[in-house]
Amino acid sequence: MSGRDRLIYLPLGGAGEIGMNAYVYGYGKPGKERLILVDIGIAFPDMASTPGVDIILADISWLSERLDQLEAVFITHGHEDHVGGIGHLYPQLQKPVHARKFTANLARRKLQEKGQDPSVVETAAPYPAMIEAGPFKVGFLPVSHSIPESNALVIDTPGGRIIHTGDFKIDRTPVVGEPFDDALWAEAAKPGIRALVCDSTNVFSKHPGRSEAEVAPNLKPLVAAAKGMFVATTFASNVARLQSLAIAGEAAGRSICLMGRAMRRMTEAAREEGILTDFPKTISPEDAANVPRESLMLIVTGSQGERRAASAQLSRGKYFGMELKEGDTFLFSSKTIPGNEKEVAHIMNNLSEMGVDVVTDDDGLYHVSGHANRPDLETVHAITDPQIVIPMHGEHRHLREHAKVADALGRVGVVVPNGTMLELSGNAPKVVDHVEIGRVYLDGSALVGQFDGVVRDRIRMALNGHVVVAVMVDDDNQILEDTWVDIRGLPEVVRGSAPLAEMMEEHLAGKLARVDTRTAGDDEKLEDLIVKGIRKVAQDEIGKRPEVTVLITRLAAE
Repeated sequence: MSGRDRLIYLPLGGAGEIGMNAYVYGYGKPGKERLILVDIGIAFPDMASTPGVDIILADISWLSERLDQLEAVFITHGHEDHVGGIGHLYPQLQKPVHARKFTANLARRKLQEKGQDPSVVETAAPYPAMIEAGPFKVGFLPVSHSIPESNALVIDTPGGRIIHTGDFKIDRTPVVGEPFDDALWAEAAKPGIRALVCDSTNVFSKHPGRSEAEVAPNLKPLVAAAKGMFVATTFASNVARLQSLAIAGEAAGRSICLMGRAMRRMTEAAREEGILTDFPKTISPEDAANVPRESLMLIVTGSQGERRAASAQLSRGKYFGMELKEGDTFLFSSKTIPGNEKEVAHIMNNLSEMGVDVVTDDDGLYHVSGHANRPDLETVHAITDPQIVIPMHGEHRHLREHAKVADALGRVGVVVPNGTMLELSGNAPKVVDHVEIGRVYLDGSALVGQFDGVVRDRIRMALNGHVVVAVMVDDDNQILEDTWVDIRGLPEVVRGSAPLAEMMEEHLAGKLARVDTRTAGDDEKLEDLIVKGIRKVAQDEIGKRPEVTVLITRLAAE
């Protein structure tokens, strides 16, 4: 391919959804661009659409097929939907990874857990320092968010400067981590911004964003007034909130215990990198068991209802020897992410049945968002004054609304969903290609493709049940009697007393008695006949079309 050099943007994840962020930038001749990848995150499954799946990752096959064009990977911050895929997908990337020190610490841990070399992660200094990667120069521009050391990226290319915001909010008093620095952002914008690729999560929130510093004063009286044990859950990565909670507990004379692997990992990393310097002393779960209830505060994982996290386990009974009782208080210092409402409500109801007082953030007292609301987005548009605004990190409705906001401010807003390649060269952005993308599922310890059929079959079995049929055929292609049927996920008895499996066996016996030797000798034809017979009985009796597995045993002549 030939032609002029071009600047491209291609989201592989995170544009049209909240989570699983992975964005490609490229510069060079069409089809031969040098590439960089920004973020490599994960999303979390649900039982309705991805039963049994552990995590969901972006399909980066388009990128791995062009590995010789990839220069480097840049990670904006340490949230799972931005860095969580590094351990699983690094074997497909095999390029240097750049991140600020706290995020680099987390990325190295993830690589080590998967047996990868952690030294591939290089620690970056903040902007105005720049890292060269082929035709790109990339700087980490500090920004406030709900995890320390979050960054936008300043991406210099021969086709112009791009600012990729990552996740951000305008918080000038973030408690832990770096505040939003208006002057530094204005300095970054001075050369002129070709495109602002911008967080869209809270575009529908029209009130100004609130600072993390507003939460701490509300927490202290709440904890002080509690009579029994006090338990709080929040995002494990929200180190500032963990500190505010712990300080409130300490002020109330309570011993502080952190429960949950992710929470301990985050605080360890923050201490190692000098981000947490005055976190109150904590005790182990073993020691916590010996502390009087009225003198104990647990800070636990599971604010989104995760079944195996500490919050869910406490709501079901004991966890590390700790048990909630009537008169205890449980605080959700978090916002429920859309899609998790049912799981969170289940935990709350379990706690209520125990007599535990459940406190939520319905009044906006105990949580603030880590994402920019519409007024903050408009402020960043004004500071950077970009030619083009490309909304990202949001569902399609968020992207579309954000593009409208940009248009109303006199800029070009472009909706670019996952798999859409946008050229940023020339007088106006234009779509130049569509890339086939999908999902990759971590299912136990195996990575399976979205279209491999594993999850599809699991859903079908969950919806319709499963029937196994065993049939024997002799060497003369005569079907032997006593075909065996076993059912799973279907009612055993129908019409009050008739066993469903026996009804299927009787129906098959009649059908198979009339089968000619040609059909009996052809596995495919015989299986098709049996499947149709089983499904007819199931449809007639219970209105279901189950999944059917046919086991054909052929007896060889002695």
